[in-house]
Amino acid sequence: MCMVIFAPLFAIFAFATCGGYSGGLRLSVDCVNKTDSDLSIDIAFAYPFRLHQVAFEVPTCEGKEREKLALTGDSSSSAEFFVTVAVFAFLYSLAATVVYIFYQNKYRENNRGPLIDFIVTVVFSFLWLVGSSAWAKGLSDVKVATDPKEVLLLMSACKQPSNKCMAVHSPVMSSLNTSVVFGFLNFILWAGNIWFVFKETGWHSSGQRYLPDPMEKHSSSYNQGRYHQDSYGSGGGYSQQESLGPASDEFGQQSGGPASFTNPI
Repeated sequence: MCMVIFAPLFAIFAFATCGGYSGGLRLSVDCVNKTDSDLSIDIAFAYPFRLHQVAFEVPTCEGKEREKLALTGDSSSSAEFFVTVAVFAFLYSLAATVVYIFYQNKYRENNRGPLIDFIVTVVFSFLWLVGSSAWAKGLSDVKVATDPKEVLLLMSACKQPSNKCMAVHSPVMSSLNTSVVFGFLNFILWAGNIWFVFKETGWHSSGQRYLPDPMEKHSSSYNQGRYHQDSYGSGGGYSQQESLGPASDEFGQQSGGPASFTNPI
C-alpha cells in the first residue's frame, strides 16, 4: 500500500524539481572608466544543464569592446538520465496501481504477473540508485561551474586589480538539492518493496512448501523415541520370559538326574 501511495508522488517530485529548474546569476564589473562598466550581467541556465552552451558578454574595460564567454561543463547526461528514470518509474507505478486495485484476481491467477513485477521492481531500484548517484555528482559540477567566483575568473577585466568585479546575485539550488533527496528516497522505497513483491512470487511459495516445521519435527522425533522405548520394554519382557523357560527345564532335568541314576541299583 505504501508503494502504491508514495511511488508516484516521489517520482513526480524527483523529475519536477530537476526537469523544471531554471536559474541564473548576476555579476557586476566596475571599470576604472565608468562608461565601460556593466553593473548587471545576467547569466541564465536551466535543465538539461549544457552549461558550455550558455554564452554571455562582459566588458573588457578597454573601450566599448566586449568579451564573449561561456560557462564550463556539461551535466546533461546525468540530469536527463535521472529525469528519464523518474518519468518511467512514475508511469509504471501508475500502471501497477491500476492492476493492484482493479485486476487483483488476474494478477494472482498465475505466477507470471508477480514475477514480472518482481523483476521490474529490482531493475527500477538499481536505476534509481545509479541515476541518483550520477545526478548528485552532476549537481556538484553545476554548482562549481555556476559559482560567481568561478565565473569572475573567466573575465579578463576581472584580472586587473584596478577593476572591481563582484557577484550581485547567486543561483538558488534548493530545488535541485530536493531532487537528489527524492532520488534516494525513491531508491529506498523501491528497494524496500522488493521483499513484498517477492512474497507474491512462486519462488517464495515453493520455499515455504519445502521448509520443515520445527514443532512438527520435534513432535515426530518425540513420538519416534517413545515408540522405540515401548518396543524395547515389550521386547525385554518377552526375552526375560524366554530365558526363564529353559532355565526351569534345565533345573527340572538336574532334579530328575539323581533319580534315574539310583534306579539300576
